[in-house]
Amino acid sequence: NGLFHRFSGFAKRCISSNDNIAPLASCERVAPTVQRMQVVRTPDERFVNLRDWPYEPHYTDVREGSTTLRVAHVDTGRRDASTTVLCMHGEPSWSYLYRHMIPVLVEAGHRVVVPDLIGFGRSDKPTEQSDYTYARHVAWMHDALIRQLNLQNITFFGQDWGGLVGLRLVAAAPDRFARVVVGNTGLPTGDATPNEAFLAWRKFSREAPVFPIGQIINGGCTTDLAADVIAAYDAPFPDDSYKAGARIFPSLVPASADDPARADQVEAWKVIGAFHRPWLCAFSDADPITRGGEKAFLRSVPGAEGLEHVTIAGGGHFLQEDRGVELATVINAFIADH
Repeated sequence: NGLFHRFSGFAKRCISSNDNIAPLASCERVAPTVQRMQVVRTPDERFVNLRDWPYEPHYTDVREGSTTLRVAHVDTGRRDASTTVLCMHGEPSWSYLYRHMIPVLVEAGHRVVVPDLIGFGRSDKPTEQSDYTYARHVAWMHDALIRQLNLQNITFFGQDWGGLVGLRLVAAAPDRFARVVVGNTGLPTGDATPNEAFLAWRKFSREAPVFPIGQIINGGCTTDLAADVIAAYDAPFPDDSYKAGARIFPSLVPASADDPARADQVEAWKVIGAFHRPWLCAFSDADPITRGGEKAFLRSVPGAEGLEHVTIAGGGHFLQEDRGVELATVINAFIADH
C-alpha cells in the first residue's frame, strides 16, 4: 500500500535519526504539590494566526485526584440548533484536523463542538506517560462534554482515538446520541491480533528519538500538507515534554486479552450492539491501519443495518485532512436523511 510505505519510510528515517530532542521551551506549568500531576499548558501565542483557524477556544475543567486539568474545545454554529455535531480527533492531532469540516457543518445549520483531548491541542498536558490511561481519557471527556456541556441530540463523528474514546461516551450515555458516524476507527477488545501497520506505528511511537507531530500527520495523509499546516499541527507541542500523551496513545490500544481496558470495551460493545439509532460507516479507502474496521460495526450494530454506507475515495488515515469537505457533506446528508 502506497500510504503504508510512505509512513514506514518516514518512521525509519526518524528512528535512525541522531537529532536530539529540543531543549525545554518556555511554558506555563501547573505548580506541583503532593499527589498532583506535573502538567504543561501550551502558551497561547503558539496558536496565533494559524492557517484557516479563526476559532476561539472554550474551556472546562476536569479533576484527576488533586489535579485540575483544563479541556479546550471549539463550540461554534447555532446554539439553538436541533443537532449538535460532536467531532473528536485522534492520535496525534488536535481539533485543527476539522478545519475543513467545521464551516460545512455550520453552514447546514448545526452546532459543532470539537474538543481537544487531554494531552493535545490547547488542553492541558500531563508530562508523565503513566498519567494517561484509556479509562482516564473516557472519564475526562465524559465530564467535560456530557456532564458539564450537557450535550443532547448529538450526531457523533470519531476517527482514530476520537472513535475509541467517543464510542465509549456513546455506550455510557446512548440516549444523548441521535446518530453516529465512524471513520477509520474501532473499538478493540484485545481479541484480534494487531496488523503490521499498527505494530509499526506503536514501535515508532515508543522508540523514535524525535516525535515530529506535523510530519507524522503528513505521513498519514494521501496529500502533501503545506509547511504552515504541518506547523499548525506542531503548534501545541513546543518540545517533547508536551508529547507524553501523544507518545503513549498507541500503547493504550487494547491489543491482548489481558489488557486492562478489555472489560470496559466488552461492556461498551453490549450497549453498541443494541444501538438502533442510525449508524453510518464512512471509512476511507487508503488507510492501512484501520482497513476493514467497518466490518465489526456493520456486523454488530443494529442501527447500521439497511443503510447505504460510504467509502471515502482517496482518503488516508486522516481522511478529515484529505477529504474533509466531502466527509462533512456526507455527515450533513446523513443528518438530513435520518
